[in-house]
Amino acid sequence: MQFPTGDRRPNKAGQCYWRCAVYVSITLAVLVLTTCSRHSDPQGVYDHARQAFRKGDIASAEAEARKGYDQFHLVSAEWAWKFRILEAESLKWRGMSDQVLTLLTSESAPTPSGEMSVRKLILEGAAYGASARFTDADHNFDEAERECASLSQSLCSDIYLERGVMEMARGRFDEAEKLFDRHLQGTRERRDRFQEAVALLDLSWSALEQEHFDEAIDWSNAASNLASSIGAADTAQNATGNSGWAYYRLGEPQRAEDLLLAARNEAAKLGDVTDQIKWLIAVGYVYLDAGDNEKAESSYHQALDLAKKINSQEDILNALMSLGLVSERIGKLDEAHDYAEKAIAMVPDDGNRLDVLYSMLVKGHVAARMHDTQQAEKIYREIEQDHKSHKFLKWEAEHSLAQLYEDENKPDAAEREYRAALNTFEGARCTLREETSSLPFPANAAGIYDDYIHFLVKSGKTNDALQIAEYQRGRALAEGLGVLQKCISFQPETLDPPAISRKAGGTLLFYWLGERESYLWTITPKETKISTLPQKSQIESTAVRYRKALADQQEFLQRTSDDGLALYHMLVEPAATLLPPGAKVFIIPDGGLNTLNFETLLVPGATPHYWIEDATITDASSLRLLATSRPPQQRAGSLLLLGNAVAPNSNYPELRKATAEMESIERHFAPTKQQVLMREQANPAAYLAGKPEQYSYIHFVAHGTANRTSPLDSAIVLSRSSAQEDSFKLYARDIIHHPLHAELVTISTCYGAGSRAYSGEGLVGLSWAFLRAGAHNVIGALWEVSDISTPQLMNELYGQLDKGLSPDAALRNAKLTLLRSHQYSKAFYWAPFQLYTGS
Repeated sequence: MQFPTGDRRPNKAGQCYWRCAVYVSITLAVLVLTTCSRHSDPQGVYDHARQAFRKGDIASAEAEARKGYDQFHLVSAEWAWKFRILEAESLKWRGMSDQVLTLLTSESAPTPSGEMSVRKLILEGAAYGASARFTDADHNFDEAERECASLSQSLCSDIYLERGVMEMARGRFDEAEKLFDRHLQGTRERRDRFQEAVALLDLSWSALEQEHFDEAIDWSNAASNLASSIGAADTAQNATGNSGWAYYRLGEPQRAEDLLLAARNEAAKLGDVTDQIKWLIAVGYVYLDAGDNEKAESSYHQALDLAKKINSQEDILNALMSLGLVSERIGKLDEAHDYAEKAIAMVPDDGNRLDVLYSMLVKGHVAARMHDTQQAEKIYREIEQDHKSHKFLKWEAEHSLAQLYEDENKPDAAEREYRAALNTFEGARCTLREETSSLPFPANAAGIYDDYIHFLVKSGKTNDALQIAEYQRGRALAEGLGVLQKCISFQPETLDPPAISRKAGGTLLFYWLGERESYLWTITPKETKISTLPQKSQIESTAVRYRKALADQQEFLQRTSDDGLALYHMLVEPAATLLPPGAKVFIIPDGGLNTLNFETLLVPGATPHYWIEDATITDASSLRLLATSRPPQQRAGSLLLLGNAVAPNSNYPELRKATAEMESIERHFAPTKQQVLMREQANPAAYLAGKPEQYSYIHFVAHGTANRTSPLDSAIVLSRSSAQEDSFKLYARDIIHHPLHAELVTISTCYGAGSRAYSGEGLVGLSWAFLRAGAHNVIGALWEVSDISTPQLMNELYGQLDKGLSPDAALRNAKLTLLRSHQYSKAFYWAPFQLYTGS
């Protein structure tokens, strides 16, 4: 797909890094628009063309600039170059870098010195950068910087923008972000609102590439609001699409779909066919991941039709490959084969071999589904052994071979290929972002792990299956928390689950949610028992419905009670015979179970009651975390308390009862043993500089955000530390770099634990960032907390801690106090707070 600058296709491993900003780099000096209707003078014609450019009508701007050049280039060299540069800007925006260079070098008029010379150098540098001629680009930018130093700061600011775009092409996203930020400051200093919107959009682009999706949304929203206010429609629609892609990567498909379709519709109104194709392909990913194959097929058909209208060979090829994939998934095998053949025929002999291999993969899947085992095996082997094969293609071919051998009842060969596929995946895992793609293939190996675990259980190797499930979870968690330092091969370690149970001092319930069937391993100090559970979709749909009902205070409805009982029956009853009265239970959840509070499950009986009344229940992320736990140090009861922040924007209003909650907590600590940061003082910089490692208790009373796909982007929302756009967010990525020794960190926020389940990783985000930093226990919120009951719950919690109880027992007793009260007995009031342990 042709994007504004360079190759902006989605990643072939499925991690689609849309560089969706409008890359309008060189804005000429803002001129007063004439009111003349005929534009008989060069200034009027130029101003009209420039206005069209800023509004996103690039085709009109290009045509008017070309016409203006023809009409006025003999008036003076300055006017010839003004129109040439505006036409070149339009071409560059459309991604036509070669044409930019041809146009600029073809101009016979001498280049005027000063500002026009600098603008020409910047445009040429941008075109070189887009063509990966980085040395030439650097040369032009260096020369432009030397010349602009004596002219205007705004010109130098434009160089920051184009250098940033080039750094993005090089994959140096953090460097690009710094350059875009310098450009943003320059645009604000000269009050150029159009270029400010572009700078904000470029910052959203760099955030997307770094998988900082919450940041990307913030930048995109700022860009959209500003662009809309000044009538820069095309900038606004790109910002909308960027937000849509970020929400998709955050696991919010409905919101992503709405925004991507809105961007597509706006691009259609503007006549921007390239962007229409881009957003149609993007929304096709959303449909494909949601299992709505028919909608995905329709979206790809629309993209293909548009690509044919503009004769974009790259877009046609991408659409054909996508249609081949989705057709195979929905059983249209003949069509899938035809699309694959057409795609292969489009690739020239010296073309991209990957495009051929992707289409071959579809043909292999078709052969396998038609039970042509010999042909399928031949195709998969060819893909696996091709030296130009992408890492994803290699592991997908090996995965497909494993399934093929499993179906053929060749268990030894099947297991060999499963392990080969996982070895390929794990060895390539940390380099996946460097790959490029044009197809919506999965970016992770969850499907391989699921199939392999199912194969092992079916083969009677249940302990091996547990080792694989634990390995996948621990690897993904380490990667998500930014602590995976190097690419390693697939090397599951041998664990002793009963020994871990003995060390933890309780029974472990380890869950794996699978597409075909799910599993529960019940681990006691003496034995490990496996139970087969319903498939993932059934469990998760019930869990989501029940959690929503509790958060909406509907637990006394019959349907809610039925769901609570059903979840206990599915998830806990298989382990009931191994759970003694008053059991201490550690839940190691998977997928959607990460947002389910097991304490709220209803135990059947004459009068059903919540499971919390029978057991002390704590969440853990993995067996290895429990295996490496250490006893907490004996420390004096000191408190760091932050909250009641100044609202940074309308998305995070001030918490009405924050002062009351903080005052109730303060009463449990001597004045000399507490540090309280409120209002302006409660900001991220103050936490990071305040030596949090010296406190035994840390408590936040604030809003929070969670990021499923990029856990380190989860954040606590405090007061602003500076004028920076996101300086009010205390990010998980900063938290993990400040070692802690706290017995307990409490994040009394909305969605403090992380509201999105990251398949395989468990609930990551703020809670696990604090655990990684060294906290022994963390309390986080699973849904919007009540500002009425929370101060009372926290007061009860610290009262129980004052009595010497452990955090798990203290929190349970505090919850039971509310449960047994008349006013706060509903789970809505006490159940959102979940205890996570790392000790």
